[in-house]
Amino acid sequence: MTSNLHHNGHKPILLGNARRGYRGVVQAIDPRVASSLQPVELESRLIELGFVEGAKVEVLHEGIIGRDPIAVRVDNITIAVRRREAMAVVLM
Repeated sequence: MTSNLHHNGHKPILLGNARRGYRGVVQAIDPRVASSLQPVELESRLIELGFVEGAKVEVLHEGIIGRDPIAVRVDNITIAVRRREAMAVVLM
């Protein structure tokens, strides 16, 4: 039987589901989420923001209404991203 566990013992999580304080590493981008952007545009935007494979990510803050948007530290920069777009970022 195969397992979805990574070597650190954690299952992959989508950034859009992560709560404040979560720390992880970008494993992949899957731009096939509900977004106002086309998948290729969403993937390009996320990469430009620093969501590249191996980047360290920490959720710093959540918006008051619907926990949206979220403030995220990606390596050494801080950005805000909508949760629905953050659903395209797969973390470990």
